[in-house]
Amino acid sequence: MSDRYLFPNARLLVFAKAPVLGQVKTRLARQLGARGAAHLYKKLLHRTLTIAISTRLCPVELWCAPGVGHGFFAACRRKYGVRLRRQGVGDLGQRMNYALNQVLSQGHYGVLIGGDCISLDALELRDALQRVVTGTADVVLGPALDGGYVLVGLRQPCSAMFQSIAWGTATVMAATRRRLRRAGVTWSELAMGWDVDTPADLKRLRRVQAEEAATSASPKYSVV
Repeated sequence: MSDRYLFPNARLLVFAKAPVLGQVKTRLARQLGARGAAHLYKKLLHRTLTIAISTRLCPVELWCAPGVGHGFFAACRRKYGVRLRRQGVGDLGQRMNYALNQVLSQGHYGVLIGGDCISLDALELRDALQRVVTGTADVVLGPALDGGYVLVGLRQPCSAMFQSIAWGTATVMAATRRRLRRAGVTWSELAMGWDVDTPADLKRLRRVQAEEAATSASPKYSVV
């Protein structure tokens, strides 16, 4: 099985919520409606999983909230062959720390992403995994335009970076850098990424999709 992957000793962890109406992409519900927002979320997750599986970089795990029982997750397991795992309890930092520590404790390097990050592609995932596996730095981060980050990769546990962070705010990345600096941990950063969370993000997505449709045979931002 290991010869199937470029980085067999790593794991790609994809965080996802059950696409329950009114509970995903809530800031887009006024524009798209609750059903439309949930539909967009599912399309974004399908895009992420398609990229993650087709590149065969490493085994992929889908970390589900609040649990693995939703039918959508079962469909993803059948379609993509991913392992389903339940996110832990607590805030986002506690859940990410738990998931990464689970993988690290099994002797694997870990890279964690959100299932709905439109900017991540195969090249960036490969870059992140390469940095983690080869030890370019202890931590790899993918900063986001909104002040957070879209990717985190670890070679070893680093609980300090997830503590006392105001998740969902524009201060996340800056606060994380301070935590790492204070802990004496080296890190490297990928190019800036972005999510589709707000009406402005959706407008940007539609604009770049229109531009790519006119100029590219293989668009990066297609949502299938």
